[in-house]
Amino acid sequence: MRNHRVDATIFGATPLLTLALGGVAPERITRPGPVAPGEPDPLVGIWLSADHTVRLQLAADRSYRSSVAGRRRAAQGTYRPEGAGLLLRDETGLRTPVAVAEDGLEMAGHQLFRV
Repeated sequence: MRNHRVDATIFGATPLLTLALGGVAPERITRPGPVAPGEPDPLVGIWLSADHTVRLQLAADRSYRSSVAGRRRAAQGTYRPEGAGLLLRDETGLRTPVAVAEDGLEMAGHQLFRV
């Protein structure tokens, strides 16, 4: 018998409004440029939300690990540049867009800042 688990993440008003209104304001979005061979990718590293509930680790090999407070296990998978941001794809096939802004990243309504 399978035991189904429901993810009951509760968003605050700000993340919900951000999602409803389309995420980061267009004037804050920057397009990541191509990285020259031998240069480090400027997005590689650890990103954290201000309230420390969301953590995203981007690796140079285009893998990632993401954790959200209250969830039993971290998501992990690969990422790739797409449009004005990144597209995360976890091991189950779930895709999550990440917008690149002047002051950090925006993922699922959460603002993430470099640690």
